[in-house]
Amino acid sequence: MFGKRNKAPAIPEERLRELLSFQKSAGLNFRDISILHNAFVHSSYANEAKNSQVRDNERLEFLGDSVLQLVISDWLYTNLCLNEGDYTRIRSFVVNEDSLSNVAENLHLDRYILIGKGEEMSGGRHKKAILADCTEAVFAAVYLDRDYITARDFILKNLSSEINDVISNRHKKDYKTLLQEYVQKKYKKVPEYTLIRTSGPDHDQQFYFNVTFNGRTFGPVGGHNKKDAEQAVAKLAWQKLGFEEE
Repeated sequence: MFGKRNKAPAIPEERLRELLSFQKSAGLNFRDISILHNAFVHSSYANEAKNSQVRDNERLEFLGDSVLQLVISDWLYTNLCLNEGDYTRIRSFVVNEDSLSNVAENLHLDRYILIGKGEEMSGGRHKKAILADCTEAVFAAVYLDRDYITARDFILKNLSSEINDVISNRHKKDYKTLLQEYVQKKYKKVPEYTLIRTSGPDHDQQFYFNVTFNGRTFGPVGGHNKKDAEQAVAKLAWQKLGFEEE
């Protein structure tokens, strides 16, 4: 078991109560609660900890990603008859950062994550990337403490709505990926994104991007960060190509 391979420091009484509260609300029952505790330790917290025995959750995150990929792949293969490309596309939507951060919000993982002071001050407790990584770490913790079947059931229970949304085409689409796949297939090239301008104060900037392919340029379209702006202009291009209503 995890505890035998990695001796963990004792968990304070108050922290133990928090973890027991979480597992009750999540419908879990850990044999070794230290594995669950480790799943909530962000690297920023471990780096600031004076106790050298404090481990972050990155190893669990790595394992959880693999368990998650297998669970979703297995479910898709068993329940849907599709080609490989469609399997891959659906799985990518189900296991992406948005879906996993939604799971984290539903499980209220932000209440239990241990993060460093600097990360806390910058709003790290509510960052999608941190929440998604923590979700994968919790999946791994369930797998290690119990077994694959328990982890599979827990994952499917918490991702069922995302799976149904993707199958019903109600999910939040990754327009950058859709556009890139289309352009690569049709023109043997990839779309080029160009930052046109920024506006607003440092704490509330807007970024404006164009996207260009096959001699056509779309945009500019803005977003609160570069990633959102690129998604927005990719969506515009996708709609202008006639694949979706504007």
